[in-house]
Amino acid sequence: MPEITPEIVADHGLSDDEYQRLLRALGREPNLLELGIFSVMWSEHCSYKSSRLHLKKLPTAAPWVIQGPGENAGVIDIGDGDAAIFKMESHNHPSYIEPYQGAATGVGGILRDVFTMGARPVANMNALRFGEPEHPKMRHLISGVVAGIGGYGNCVGVPTVGGEVNFDPAYNGNILVNAMTVGVAKQDKIFYSAAAGIGNPVVYVGSKTGRDGIHGATMASADFGEDSDEKRPTVQVGDPFTEKLLIEACLELMASDAIVAIQDMGAAGLTSSSVEMASKGGVGVRLVMDQVPCREEGMTPYEMMLSESQERMLMVLKPGREPEAEAIFAKWELDFAVIGEVTDSGRMELTWQGETVADIPLGPLADEAPLYDRPHLSGEDYKSWAQVKPLGEVPESTDLAADLLKLIGSPALASRRWIWEQYDQQVGGDTVQRPGGDAAVVRVHGPNPHENFKALAITTDCTPRYCYADPYEGGKQAVAEAYRNLSAVGATPLAITNCLNFGNPQRPEIMAQIVGCLEGMADACRALDFPIVSGNVSLYNESKATGGGSAILPTPAIGGVGLLPDWRRSATIGGARDMEDVWLIGASPSHLGQSLWLAEIAGRKDGPPPPVDLTLERAHAEFVRDMIQRGFVTAVHDISDGGMVVALAEMALASGLGVELDRLFLRENPGHTALLFGEDQGRYLVTTSNSDPLARAMAAACIPHARVGSIGGEAIVIGGRSVPLTDFRAAHESFFPRLMGGEHPVA
Repeated sequence: MPEITPEIVADHGLSDDEYQRLLRALGREPNLLELGIFSVMWSEHCSYKSSRLHLKKLPTAAPWVIQGPGENAGVIDIGDGDAAIFKMESHNHPSYIEPYQGAATGVGGILRDVFTMGARPVANMNALRFGEPEHPKMRHLISGVVAGIGGYGNCVGVPTVGGEVNFDPAYNGNILVNAMTVGVAKQDKIFYSAAAGIGNPVVYVGSKTGRDGIHGATMASADFGEDSDEKRPTVQVGDPFTEKLLIEACLELMASDAIVAIQDMGAAGLTSSSVEMASKGGVGVRLVMDQVPCREEGMTPYEMMLSESQERMLMVLKPGREPEAEAIFAKWELDFAVIGEVTDSGRMELTWQGETVADIPLGPLADEAPLYDRPHLSGEDYKSWAQVKPLGEVPESTDLAADLLKLIGSPALASRRWIWEQYDQQVGGDTVQRPGGDAAVVRVHGPNPHENFKALAITTDCTPRYCYADPYEGGKQAVAEAYRNLSAVGATPLAITNCLNFGNPQRPEIMAQIVGCLEGMADACRALDFPIVSGNVSLYNESKATGGGSAILPTPAIGGVGLLPDWRRSATIGGARDMEDVWLIGASPSHLGQSLWLAEIAGRKDGPPPPVDLTLERAHAEFVRDMIQRGFVTAVHDISDGGMVVALAEMALASGLGVELDRLFLRENPGHTALLFGEDQGRYLVTTSNSDPLARAMAAACIPHARVGSIGGEAIVIGGRSVPLTDFRAAHESFFPRLMGGEHPVA
């Protein structure tokens, strides 16, 4: 092996201080293999060394939480002995370098995190952030990412049921691809990753190891320079058909009692999976590298340990169960190899060709990895740095209907149909609500096929422009909107996962975004009884490449899961009927700061984001859920981007019926621009065929409310001006086909 030089250390992403720490941990110089193992385990992607301190602020417990952060995925109790298992992760850097495979392997990786726990995946979601639509590289990136998500999810047979897409110049040089999977398991058949049983066999299953993805975790822990295309070899290549076989083989073996522990080979591959399993179990591990199945000739232990080849798992089996397990994986035409054993040494020992090639104490690799309290700006200093102008005076709209038409066709609000029609939303036959609403709804199978009424509601949410203007309020709002979207379909919100996407944490202004968003998220989770059970941190999302700008907007994406006891009583945004009344639940709007109207119509990004009153947020959501269960409302839509009138237009487009804004409501509320386009939080629109019981219930609950319009006709009528619904539909549906040339993407 080559001599370890300062240049080699730097190439592995370790600072001088970290290398000195490594020397103290080993008590000697490392060889190249040992250096590589330390480099990936101490990377930001694997160790969370800049965020771990602040992640501890997040609430993670509740009576229904079975497993919080620290495992492959989070687990919650959904009744009847069932558990929902879910997580969200990033594949940002790989998707920018090679969009199809980057996005596809992001889906594959998050699927493995979920079925590793014993769950059958039932739904995929995603949260995508792209740069300016007119950026010369963006069409290629959008096409590849969407094709990769669809190609992998469709082939593996798990429905992609929803997600979100944002555009902003801040993502020109560093797009975000966050993938979420939800699975269902029986509570007595959940599997964990802590290795146990001295002498128990360590088993490798799945695909063979290749040279793809080597140093993927290190690459994901650095910002982009001019050489991003040269990092293409660090992007993994996925095979969804093999993943499908792996799911079935693992679930078949899990039906027995042969497995002691199981771990996905994700970031850092065989290194992270073996280190995490052994360290969680408080044991050691000895691996014989000669036994690792390889698909390329002459692979070295360094390449084997750092490869991130896809569709691979690591297991600890009970002694003597190897033949049974091998027969199952052979039936599914997958590799199976006993590559080592559990030891009592507390060390990672690797042998190759009869010689020890690595011998490392596990503590420094895992629990004792570097932990930094990075400097961050104070709230006032951050505001000064962010340079968000005060809102000041905002002129009234000169044409409300024209503004609405422009907004509904803008990149921020245009229909995402072009994207989600490329995803199989119905495979499995359990998707109740498809993309396009506030949350997706997927049935949960019960023992009686004629009574499968329980369902999960799933959503992803974040408003990055709010997080940039005020990280604390933006963090609160991301959680609150996920809570609101689940409530809007009638589900009780239970827990969230997150994908925390930020720039370089060594910059105090970026660290201020991280700290502020996490504090806001934590306060919202506590107030809403909405704990965080899993997640991922993705830092160094910056680019120095040509046309790239600098750091992304702070983007703490939230994935929320809620429970519906009976999906037949869920609400949709398109359920309104002719002649029904439209009611606003929540105070009349007034907040235009950071609104889409201000940005798209007035060309300004001024003011603070709308504040989130968490007490009202919870009260209004609980009321809406009660109204849905009691059958008092026919359609529900939460109010967010674009304000009340955008929500109203989206409901009209979903139902196919026009709507007329109430003239009395408009007369009684001056300042129509803020009234219609303000993005105040904690609000919903509902429709009803019988307003009396709804009005009495709102008054009794002291819920602010107002009748704002009526359903009917074939136009949207605002202040006496009527615009045909067909005009809105044309504007809403045309953006993506026009941008992408009317063609579906290809691999």
